Amino acid sequence: MIIRNEQQYNTTKEWLQKFERSVTEIDNNESLKSDPVRWQLYHDAYQSQVEEFKQEMAEYERLINCDKSRSIQIKVESFHKLSDALVKARIAASLSHQQLADLLGIEVNRVQEYEDSDYQCASFVEILEVITVLGVEFENATVRVDFEEIERMKKVIEKWDKREKERQIAKSKK
Repeated sequence: MIIRNEQQYNTTKEWLQKFERSVTEIDNNESLKSDPVRWQLYHDAYQSQVEEFKQEMAEYERLINCDKSRSIQIKVESFHKLSDALVKARIAASLSHQQLADLLGIEVNRVQEYEDSDYQCASFVEILEVITVLGVEFENATVRVDFEEIERMKKVIEKWDKREKERQIAKSKK
């Protein structure tokens, strides 16, 4: 998850405090400690969430406090995560949805739709416009083509097409 604004930051901070208290309660729960496996499970689950909240908050703080006189590095782990990088770039640039919409010459609700849908509703050209306005540039980008994944996808699509044809035939017989 990405913290996208101050309200989400404050909510995450509240949840962090609740989970930290829960970890302390788990650590002090003697009856739970009598079952070490169960205690470890609870402790690790809650502690994992604490760490996730801390990472999210640290990233948001890094973005809002970055030095605007220098470029910032935002890691993109895959094309599926490009939308996260665009949201982070907007946050780092201290742009509101309205300000980004004004720069793009579109309605603010369209920018909100982009982010709410992880840019799935945006065309490739619209994404390129956002990238340009936000000054996003790729450095040393490497694309790996996974041929095994292509073959898996072909099989999935073949199965789906076959089922669809069977449904069409079944419908026509009714």
